[in-house]
Amino acid sequence: MKRTLLQTLFFLLIVTNISAQDVATFFSKSDSFFKTNVVDGKVKYAAIKKNPEALNAVLASAKSIAVSKSDAATYQAFWVNAYNLLVIDGIVKNYPLKSPLDVSGFFDKTKHEIGGKSTTLNGIENDLLRAQFPTEARFHFVLVCAGLGCPPIINTAYKPATLESQLQKQTVLALNNPNFIRVNKNKAQISQLFEWYKGDFEQKGSTVDFINTYRKEQLPENAKVSYYPYDWSLNEAK
Repeated sequence: MKRTLLQTLFFLLIVTNISAQDVATFFSKSDSFFKTNVVDGKVKYAAIKKNPEALNAVLASAKSIAVSKSDAATYQAFWVNAYNLLVIDGIVKNYPLKSPLDVSGFFDKTKHEIGGKSTTLNGIENDLLRAQFPTEARFHFVLVCAGLGCPPIINTAYKPATLESQLQKQTVLALNNPNFIRVNKNKAQISQLFEWYKGDFEQKGSTVDFINTYRKEQLPENAKVSYYPYDWSLNEAK
């Protein structure tokens, strides 16, 4: 009995170590891929199309990885990277194109085998991230949909140890970007993201309250807010 228990514990230790190594490899490969293929918030789709090996390798490494919500930082970082990588993969597979919307079902129909699941991009965003962590509105500033209307993609991977600072940094950058939040006196034009996901941003007040939490120059309380059309043009590095 004692020997069986020791064998079980040894087996679990091996499995845990292998799993941790797989996750670490995924983050490392993701980081290398983004550093090589993202510049100034845009993606080198044509170059990836010619040499897709690195993208294929990182997605293959993520196919059977299992991450637990109990380790929130690892779970969130994994799925944010997975989303951004799969968006790039979907564009590359259909390249050349002018917008992700040129591909029918790009976000809500196409299934991807990743993280031990078969899911769509919307499934990652809405079911695996937003539904599991409903108070975390900053996801909207790190999940990049391949359109210029999205906040820009960064050239590093999101990692468990740096996730909090990365979420904060990208949110602050977006909400202080004059192209993203367009202010003219007491009028503010804001992204349709704030309209589509209004409930995420108004959990502790108004949308203006949320925006002002991260802005250096506050929007006036009586700001007249409107939404400018979302730009679905491809975020391609030329």
